[in-house]
Amino acid sequence: MEGDAYLKCIDPQCGLEYPIKSTNVQCDKGHLLDVKYNNKPSEKLKDIFANRGKMGEDIIFNESGVWRFRELLNFCEIDTENVEECSRFLVSLDGAEGRQSKPYHMTKVSSFIEISSDNLWLQPEGYNPSGSFKDNGMASAVTHAKMVGAKKIVCASTGNTSASAGMFAANEGIQCDVYIPAGQIAPGKLSQAYQFGAQIVEVNGNFDDALKQSLDDAKNYDGYTVNSINPFRIEGQKTIPYRALEYLKWEAPDWIVYPGGALGNTSSCGKALMELYEWGWIKKIPRIAVINSEGASTLSDLYNGEFQGEELRWNQGKPNIDLITEYYNYLDKEGIRPKTKATAIQIGRPANILKGLRALDFTKGVVTTVSDSEMLDGMSVVGLNGFDCEMASGASVVGIKKLLEEEIIKKDDVVVGILTGRQKDAMLPVDYHNNPKNRFAIPPKI
Repeated sequence: MEGDAYLKCIDPQCGLEYPIKSTNVQCDKGHLLDVKYNNKPSEKLKDIFANRGKMGEDIIFNESGVWRFRELLNFCEIDTENVEECSRFLVSLDGAEGRQSKPYHMTKVSSFIEISSDNLWLQPEGYNPSGSFKDNGMASAVTHAKMVGAKKIVCASTGNTSASAGMFAANEGIQCDVYIPAGQIAPGKLSQAYQFGAQIVEVNGNFDDALKQSLDDAKNYDGYTVNSINPFRIEGQKTIPYRALEYLKWEAPDWIVYPGGALGNTSSCGKALMELYEWGWIKKIPRIAVINSEGASTLSDLYNGEFQGEELRWNQGKPNIDLITEYYNYLDKEGIRPKTKATAIQIGRPANILKGLRALDFTKGVVTTVSDSEMLDGMSVVGLNGFDCEMASGASVVGIKKLLEEEIIKKDDVVVGILTGRQKDAMLPVDYHNNPKNRFAIPPKI
């Protein structure tokens, strides 16, 4: 492929390549795609990144927590120091995406988890403009949509994606269609999509059904899909670990922990770490831990051999696809649907499962599950530190606690947990605190 950036199939046996302006989300054989770059970025860029946004310049791309790292995701192949060129190509919410996101110590969380506060960092992505990590990837996905002249973006959503897509689409004057599982989205998230003028399409079914319909829309009616199956969304989400690593002076932690839903975050973190290690920017590879809800445990069931006794692995690019198919057929046959109050991760067929397996393979990662009541405890103790997070983000907190208790994470390990979004379901904390049996409840006085 000509130029620095191109698309390539993730299957090593296939390896089909496409021009960077292709809107394919899969290769012709049905495999997921990666954005690839021919040039190796200089480590001197670390100093440039550190100085951007601190020099009093009115340059939104230097303030942005995504585009501050634009040399590492320059699929537009622009002169990254040319502000006019950046303005013409890069989509940004006035530099706000990722701008306030960095790791913090939270002493009450550390005490609950029983780990030294010095060793635990939590990074709240709810400080993004739409209130979740999605804005990182949406900035890059909509940049590519704009680059290829798309008139309409399309997504399926359990809530946060619809809010982010609607916000960016409104800002860019692009139509936005949002497919949602009817009755399964927190009103606070759904109201954002309406507020930003998105066209809501209700689907009888769950998120997986909504995703299928949205992909059909994109394919047959000139839509541009912005779900994390889109490789350009993965590029923007790489900046979540970039910011964590930069804050830690590029000294890699022992663990990075995410809630597990569609596995876009797992995939993007894995891709970021693979590239950084290949470039020599980090000397150690952090291990990724993915925390599923017990009610949406697809990855955990398959990865840990809890279905038919076989542990699903990347296997050098040859994972047992038949095992995944058999598992999904089993879910259909038994009428099992993902069910958790943490609707952000209520996903039974993670679109990025293969990229997720690749990330876990590269980082020697682990997968586990936590209950709804545990996630609510995790969410609530974060709140007692003065930080806001949604229930799905509580999975990171209690997942770390569980892995510590199982001695998979060690007491002296440095751990970064990602809190993926802020609270948008107002009744969850109200109900939690009204029940005095809950661990961190502060019920009202009568």
